[in-house]
Amino acid sequence: FAKKVTFSFRVVCFPLPWQCFRALCCKGPPPPRPEYDLVCIGLTGSGKTSLLSQLCSESPENIVSTTGFSIKAVPFQNAILNVKELGGADNIRKYWSRYYQGSQGVIFVLDSASSEDDLETARNELHSALQHPQLCTLPFLILANHQDKPAARSVQEV
Repeated sequence: FAKKVTFSFRVVCFPLPWQCFRALCCKGPPPPRPEYDLVCIGLTGSGKTSLLSQLCSESPENIVSTTGFSIKAVPFQNAILNVKELGGADNIRKYWSRYYQGSQGVIFVLDSASSEDDLETARNELHSALQHPQLCTLPFLILANHQDKPAARSVQEV
């Protein structure tokens, strides 16, 4: 009832023993992922902090609006996004441009369920950012947040 089992091994070795050992046991650290610097802007209450918390797999509990700015590293499989989130209060928006330098992209978050006045303010801020010399050539992602609210506008309306 016994079967004969034959094993076949193929040994590939390098000229020096340490090269063989390194190839088999020590592949070394994975190559570093590229990092990209983004700026995230939008009016207060648009959902910038919630968005970044979700992307970082943080608990949605106890989210507080950003006063000033915060920086979060958002890891993805092939890259890391270093996102500067800038507070959206009226007295802070005038300082946004001081944080644009070095950005490689822009995330603009707006509350699609906000009042007409707030939507108009967001529109003006977006146009200002699109025309800013440090941002005008960068890719923009515009997120119409709060689509789950009854008063939310459609993408076409926004």
